[in-house]
Amino acid sequence: MKKAIAIAMFLASVLSSAEAIADDTSARLFDSFDGADFSAAGGLYYKNNAEQRSGQVEFQKDVTLDGGGALKLTVRPGCGINREDCSERAEIWEKPQLRVPYDEAVWYGFAVKFADPIPRDDHRYLIAQWKREIDPGAPGDFSPFLALRLRKGKLFATVEANHFAPVSIQPKGTTARCGDGQTPVWLRPETNQMRALVATDGNWESEDGGLFNACTDKITIIDRGNKLPSPDSGWIDFAIMTKPGPDGTGHIEIFANNKWVVTIKGYIGHNDPPLGDNQYFKFGPYRAANSTEWTLYYDDFRRSPDCADVLRDQAACALVR
Repeated sequence: MKKAIAIAMFLASVLSSAEAIADDTSARLFDSFDGADFSAAGGLYYKNNAEQRSGQVEFQKDVTLDGGGALKLTVRPGCGINREDCSERAEIWEKPQLRVPYDEAVWYGFAVKFADPIPRDDHRYLIAQWKREIDPGAPGDFSPFLALRLRKGKLFATVEANHFAPVSIQPKGTTARCGDGQTPVWLRPETNQMRALVATDGNWESEDGGLFNACTDKITIIDRGNKLPSPDSGWIDFAIMTKPGPDGTGHIEIFANNKWVVTIKGYIGHNDPPLGDNQYFKFGPYRAANSTEWTLYYDDFRRSPDCADVLRDQAACALVR
């Protein structure tokens, strides 16, 4: 009942100011996907470009979180199975004028459900990602500073940072065993990046993390005692706070199904010139070239500078520091 009341109050406040969010980076955004198109109060759109043409968007009411409506996002083969320079996406984007400054904290929430069959191959799959804007003409390809990923049917989260010399390193293919205050990372010095493994589901095994064969003390993880839910567990409701900080002031919180999973602090994100001023969020199936269809359902999108609007648990919000 408390959650329903909180949702109703949040939705009422959003709807009352839907016309005022046009250029407001601190706006409270919400979309329940109950209609036939994106809500004006949600600030979302489907980007039409070459990669996205492999995708399909459907506003449907057969599979939903709460009986209203939900998005069905599907990617189909579009690249050719041997293409390494091509990806297939059906991602929903925040409108550019609503993007949040890179150094500010913001909360995002959304629910996701994996359709059958869940991919269980060793392939590149993402279900949500947070990135920094790249100015037109900027060199390089910068990975998301936070991403929710799938590998061999297992859910995991990664954080990206500029490259730093590791504390220790193991042979390739061997998951690093890191000490207190250290985090396993995959080093990519050729692109001035390193990727940290920050959360996994309960089915994750040591050999699944063979890419993360080094340890860094530039990113710290506080384990809150809960794993990410398994992709086959039904609807997964995420509440996530993002505050990049390439200078060491980064801070990320991940909750899933009202359980606190992990806190990440330290050097988070990139500061290479000429990157842009804002962070932005995309969700939906994104993969390297493949030969099958892949479908995800999404519901209950929300974004707010205030934790309680997204996590909907004032007591839990009070614990986040």
